[in-house]
Amino acid sequence: MEEKIVHRQEECTFDGSVDRHGKPAIRARSGSWAAGIILLVNQGLATLAFFGVGVNLVLFLTRVMGQDNASAANNVSKWTGTVYIFSLLGAFLSDSYWGRYKTCAIFQLIFVIGLVSLSLSSYLFLVKPNGCGDAETPCQSHSTLHLSFFYVSIYLIALGNGGYQPTIATFGADQFDEDHPKESHSKVAFFSYFYLALNLGCLFSNTILGYYEDKGIWAIGFWASTGSAAVALVLFLAGTPMYRHFTPKGNPFSRFCQVIIAALRKWKVEIPSNHDELYEVHGTDLADNGGRKILHTRGFIFLDRASILTQKDYKPEEKADFPNPWHLCSVTQVEEVKCILRLLPIWLCTILYSVVFTQMQSLFVEQGAAMKTVMSGFHIPPASMSSFDILSVATFIFFNRRILDPVVAKFKKSKRGLTELQRMGIGLIIAVIAMISAGAVEHFRLQLAQEDCPSCTNSSSLSIFWQVPQYVLIGASEVFMYVGQLEFFNSQAPDGLKSFGSALSMTSISLGNYVSSLIVTIVMKVSVEDDMPGWIPRNLNKGHLDRFYYLLAVLTAADFVVYVLCARWYKYIRFEERGKNIELI
Repeated sequence: MEEKIVHRQEECTFDGSVDRHGKPAIRARSGSWAAGIILLVNQGLATLAFFGVGVNLVLFLTRVMGQDNASAANNVSKWTGTVYIFSLLGAFLSDSYWGRYKTCAIFQLIFVIGLVSLSLSSYLFLVKPNGCGDAETPCQSHSTLHLSFFYVSIYLIALGNGGYQPTIATFGADQFDEDHPKESHSKVAFFSYFYLALNLGCLFSNTILGYYEDKGIWAIGFWASTGSAAVALVLFLAGTPMYRHFTPKGNPFSRFCQVIIAALRKWKVEIPSNHDELYEVHGTDLADNGGRKILHTRGFIFLDRASILTQKDYKPEEKADFPNPWHLCSVTQVEEVKCILRLLPIWLCTILYSVVFTQMQSLFVEQGAAMKTVMSGFHIPPASMSSFDILSVATFIFFNRRILDPVVAKFKKSKRGLTELQRMGIGLIIAVIAMISAGAVEHFRLQLAQEDCPSCTNSSSLSIFWQVPQYVLIGASEVFMYVGQLEFFNSQAPDGLKSFGSALSMTSISLGNYVSSLIVTIVMKVSVEDDMPGWIPRNLNKGHLDRFYYLLAVLTAADFVVYVLCARWYKYIRFEERGKNIELI
């Protein structure tokens, strides 16, 4: 009997994951890098499709839709922001009801439908006698029906990609058993490779697709994106037999509200000095938390009242009955709420970084379009400069994992190098330097533009390759900020809220885009006075984009100071070892 139990423990995963039939997952037949690689390729193809649309969307809005630079930048920021707002919807459905596999499949299907719709709508815009949509032949006005078709299409893409992104990141991490020594190390590595796959997916869209779209051949770019997304969906479904799954834990909002209500009901009850007297579930009744209790922590003491056991909450003679969760909550449930409350200040501090990051998709492209883009007779699409960001990401992921982390770990005499919070702080510092670099390039671009041709529109003899440092710096900051952010929110989120943890990192990008749009709007209103066209006019040669970049550098530096204070205050979540409360029969 004992031999069978030991054999079953060795054969199955330790973290409670199951196969598609709901049975315990067999380690040798499921998950690990076999499933992980499929999901990484899926992520790369889906990202190629998404950025095939997003990377040149600002140029599509100016050349095809006829919008000015500020309006186009704002619309791209709002659209990108909406993409990541939908990540909360995907995370909620994934953690609560559908599970991660079903959520990924459904939202990828919506994504493909949106891309097909956009590809069809491009014909309505671009069917002209002489063609349009390139730098030399901007399109004219369009009907309301055409505009509606276009916006419905891109927001279907936003819904599909937004709901899919945080779920696929968490689903990929689910393929590695964090309670197994070898697989737990692979799980940490997965997030770095996940972000690398995301950026490699951008590489094709930013170069080949970006070149065709910059030439006004939008239909080819959009249909290529559609094909890539369709292949990604087929590949994802093909890997179905080998995936590991976790059962959805139910509505997290109700659990959150139960703690608040239960604590308010007992606001006059004295909190015991010994936290061992607080209520906690045991054994197989462990609050749907994957077999792990969250250990009690100090802080937010008011919430501990929700775990105080009174005579009104629980009657000892009725052992078969569970207490009313709106009157009494377990320590684990209370700690879930504390965990989310502790994450929020860190999350808020990452929003301003995303304001810096979003400039790469909008103002960096517009700045590049106003520089010298022809080298030896070859035109360089401004959006393709983000390839240097991608190469930077790949380089710094290797540098961080193979050089920096081992050196820091050896210096600290520990198993791990920089913590996630430390890496995120470094990302903020590099972002400040990136904005200073972008501002300096724009300063010299304006000087040369005024010397060469004061009356010219959006032109300068400064080579577009002077943008390389700012793209490289943004790429380096991404590795420290976004990879660290994915690892941090996934590891610090309770077991039933893992997709929500990934969604937090996505929504910081979302709000960053909205804040960017707000800052641009405020700057334009304040800087447009009398005959002054503002800092970001249609003709950048008459503006002061450099001042806007310097403003972002100052704001990010201030944000770093606040972030350091929040990071010093933060307390890490502590889990009890899995299986400690589970008896084998």
